[in-house]
Amino acid sequence: MGSIIFLRHGQAKNNVERILTGRTTGIPLTEKGIEQAQQTAKFLEQMNISVIYSSPIQRAKHTAEIVGKHNSIDVTIDDRLIELDMGKFTGLPYDDLFTSHGNVFMKFYNGELEIAHNGVETFSEVKKRVLGMVDHVIQNHHDENVVLVTHMDPIKAMLSTVVDLSPTNLFELIIANASLNIFREHKGKFSISGLNIMDPTRFNETWYQ
Repeated sequence: MGSIIFLRHGQAKNNVERILTGRTTGIPLTEKGIEQAQQTAKFLEQMNISVIYSSPIQRAKHTAEIVGKHNSIDVTIDDRLIELDMGKFTGLPYDDLFTSHGNVFMKFYNGELEIAHNGVETFSEVKKRVLGMVDHVIQNHHDENVVLVTHMDPIKAMLSTVVDLSPTNLFELIIANASLNIFREHKGKFSISGLNIMDPTRFNETWYQ
């Protein structure tokens, strides 16, 4: 039985600037984000990974390429790991969005209609595509350790299928940049082996939404 290792991309420009970029192209990793990805790549040496899938978004793809190069593994792009489509909210600063629409993150996790009405992908839609990706991994790489490089909410979507988390829990939980979040499957049931795994020197860093 292998492990499914969800890796959030390293720190990116949008994280620091607190802007909802969604699927906007041309948003790179910061220098710190590159360092985080390199550190995680070394961390994964001990985990005997054999396959890497990645979101097509630049910040995730670059993270995956750093990990793949260090571990001599090619990266396969899969759209099921992509960032949320933020619809009409794309490109807005967090503070401006909260001022005009309230806590859109809580509304997202609550499944409120305002989210879909603004063209934002719903949390249930995210869950559906993420679980489709996980099923693919189970069917094709059941005894292997597979890395899925993605974004915060796809990881939260996976986590919420294993643990009964309230919308408030989901909102308050931060999946740190370049952290490892490890799941195992046995006879159709999932368990969590680790959450926000990273080098201990990083625990005092600021963790970004």
